[in-house]
Amino acid sequence: MTTGFSNTLRVEELKKRLLFTAGMIAVYRVGVAIPTPGIDGKAMQAFFAEASNDVFGLVNLFSGGALERFSIFALGIMPYISASIILQLLTVVIPTLENLKKEGEAGRRKITQYTRYGTVVLALIQSLFISIGLEQIQAPGGASVVYNPGWSFRLMSMVTLTAGTAFIMWLGEQVTERGIGNGISLVIFAGIVAALPSAVTTTVQFMNEGELSLFTVLFISALMVVVIGFIIFVERGHRRIPVQYAKRVVGRRMYGGQSSHLPLKINTAGVIPPIFASSILIFPGTIASFLQHPWADRAAELLSPGNLLYNVVYVVLIVFFCYFYTAVTFDPVEVADNMKKFGGYIPGIRPGKRTADYIDRILTRLTLGGAIYISAVCVLPTILIQQFNVPFFFGGTALLIVVGVALDTVAQMETHLLTRNYEGFMKRGRIRGRRG
Repeated sequence: MTTGFSNTLRVEELKKRLLFTAGMIAVYRVGVAIPTPGIDGKAMQAFFAEASNDVFGLVNLFSGGALERFSIFALGIMPYISASIILQLLTVVIPTLENLKKEGEAGRRKITQYTRYGTVVLALIQSLFISIGLEQIQAPGGASVVYNPGWSFRLMSMVTLTAGTAFIMWLGEQVTERGIGNGISLVIFAGIVAALPSAVTTTVQFMNEGELSLFTVLFISALMVVVIGFIIFVERGHRRIPVQYAKRVVGRRMYGGQSSHLPLKINTAGVIPPIFASSILIFPGTIASFLQHPWADRAAELLSPGNLLYNVVYVVLIVFFCYFYTAVTFDPVEVADNMKKFGGYIPGIRPGKRTADYIDRILTRLTLGGAIYISAVCVLPTILIQQFNVPFFFGGTALLIVVGVALDTVAQMETHLLTRNYEGFMKRGRIRGRRG
């Protein structure tokens, strides 16, 4: 594996992509530290110290700590993710968007443009609600978070936060095109990983103060290792459907006649379902937390991470997005038609519609298993660890995103190495991404 990583510096294109990705992530982390004007930073951090386990802690996790500083990147990439969800749902319902999707690269660019517009609109709405809510918040010591409340602060916050989200969106797209890995996922990955040193320091502090025993810390560490191993095992698992290609004579040459297989991953959707589910739950919970009303306070309490209703809704959304995203990215009819064009067939199954139905039936069962796996990883460790009052970083959602994004990124790096006749990271087998 050490040889594989050293080979990455020998491939000039891969080296440039890695440096570009590292540079873009560094720019993102610098932006996280730049505060929005008009905010008392110390009062804001004191407020988040007490609100780390509710919906604010979840928003702060995905923004990489930008919200607790109320930096220019405080909204993070969540408006873009929400806009993507809305556009993908509308693509299924609105024929015009569905036709755009079928037009190939030109249609994809048009849908991406609509997603950007939707991101700006959602960012403006969220920044307005957040700025209004911040004016009503006081730190534990009684200090006001906002120096000069009013529409001047609100408009300035709307412009600043929306511009920050637009920049992150552009940064993520640049990483996807010119770097390594999925840019949007890597932005979330960088934010979560950046919280690791603080989480470790807090855990050590809890041990020194006697709030956590050594046995508890060892148990939680062992649980993390088991969960990470389980995630890697399932993410690399797939079902192989045997495919036989008939012999064809073209001119004087004979083609086909060999056996192959169609790999279907257990978790085809990857880390997208928990990211989508979290972004949807964050929006109403954040708005309810800022509204000064008894029913809003009750709604914010019910939608806080760790609550029973939150976990139930979270699991339902994960299952829904597992099936939805799989249906969007994998079309059994198209796969069956392509197999038929090249003379391929599944032994015992008729080509065409029967093959599509067979693949769809297997994919439906695999997706159910993948949805149960993602739900268990995201919810069960968080429930267990909440009993020990451990920092939110150690939740299953964060682990799933970190491990999943890391596997996809390393898989792309390995593909670059193998296409240039270099040895991969592992001597036996390959690291497969979501589309492997």
